[in-house]
Amino acid sequence: MAKEDTLVLHEIYASIQGESTFAGLPCTFIRTTGCNLRCAWCDTPQAFHGGTRRRREDVLAAALAHETPLVEVTGGEPLLQPGVIPLLRELCDARRTVLLETSGEADVSPVDPRVHKIMDLKAPGSGESHRNRWSNLDHIHAGDEIKFVLASRVDYEFMRDTIRSRALTQRTPHLLASTVFGALLPRDLVRWVLEDRLPVRVQLQMHKYVWPADAQGV
Repeated sequence: MAKEDTLVLHEIYASIQGESTFAGLPCTFIRTTGCNLRCAWCDTPQAFHGGTRRRREDVLAAALAHETPLVEVTGGEPLLQPGVIPLLRELCDARRTVLLETSGEADVSPVDPRVHKIMDLKAPGSGESHRNRWSNLDHIHAGDEIKFVLASRVDYEFMRDTIRSRALTQRTPHLLASTVFGALLPRDLVRWVLEDRLPVRVQLQMHKYVWPADAQGV
């Protein structure tokens, strides 16, 4: 069996989308196992290891069985697994709105253009900012989203300066700014954004207000 025919999964479940411009909508989540980054603020370290290897066709069927119009493939880092690229295409073919959460380190160029890429750009507080693959910006389009997760004023200034120096608003209108839960006060982020008239969408992780921060499968 080819590598593309199976995936190692941590979980599949239906919930609401907690982030992005799709926040609040019912969504089926396909969480893959494995990540090659170790961000200081990572909230899904349980997906680094373990998981269950499943046939791609079974993963597709299980995701579609939840009958949500919105499906997100997340991780871990989904693009580490060759089977994710055809799975994304098949979900689009099934007339789902498909989101891909990716770290910004993995190459996004093979992703089906119908997929809404939600790509991180890692700020210094993550400990992984040196891993940003800047060439990925050439494959970000108006339907995609760029996300910054911020733990400090230093991280905020990184975001502000990156948006300006990389002309990110010319690539997509969807620039997302999140605080590390419990590390940076959202009110401080809002104040800085307003002071700098920064064209970002400040977002909170909605699911962490509905369920405990360490809850899984929700």
